Amino acid sequence: MALGNRYKTAPGAGTLAALILVLVFGSPWYSDWALENTNPDTAGGWWLRLLAWPHWSFDTDDSLRDVIVGDLKAILLVVLTALFLYLLPGSQLARARGTISQFFAGWASYIFAGGFAALLATLFLSNPSLLGAFQAAGSGASYGLFVGWIIGLATLGGWRGTR
Repeated sequence: MALGNRYKTAPGAGTLAALILVLVFGSPWYSDWALENTNPDTAGGWWLRLLAWPHWSFDTDDSLRDVIVGDLKAILLVVLTALFLYLLPGSQLARARGTISQFFAGWASYIFAGGFAALLATLFLSNPSLLGAFQAAGSGASYGLFVGWIIGLATLGGWRGTR
């Protein structure tokens, strides 16, 4: 794909949207702001805190292992979003560009990516447990359910070329 191409690809647009979501809302600055300035007992406060779920940090006081495992969830979320956007066939089989199947394929890919990213990142913790992995996967899928519509909108209208 050339840089001057006038068409955006659905997986590329969805991956870019996921990367922006993780970089902006997963940043330490936003995470700290959301914890200090929102009320978790309101719908808006809960959602603003949920946006910070795949948080990442680069604290020099932590060990390298803790930094990598803590950031692994955010990295895996973006990588798995790209993978699932390529694997979900709904928007590839759509006859017209911009159909609702692209929206749902993008949304579903973010749900799956959130669940699997949390599940895989939990396995690298110092004392992983099966219950902890299941709970983390549930929180990741919940994040994908309530935030994934943004990825769905980003993929809407993307071009799916044949190779």
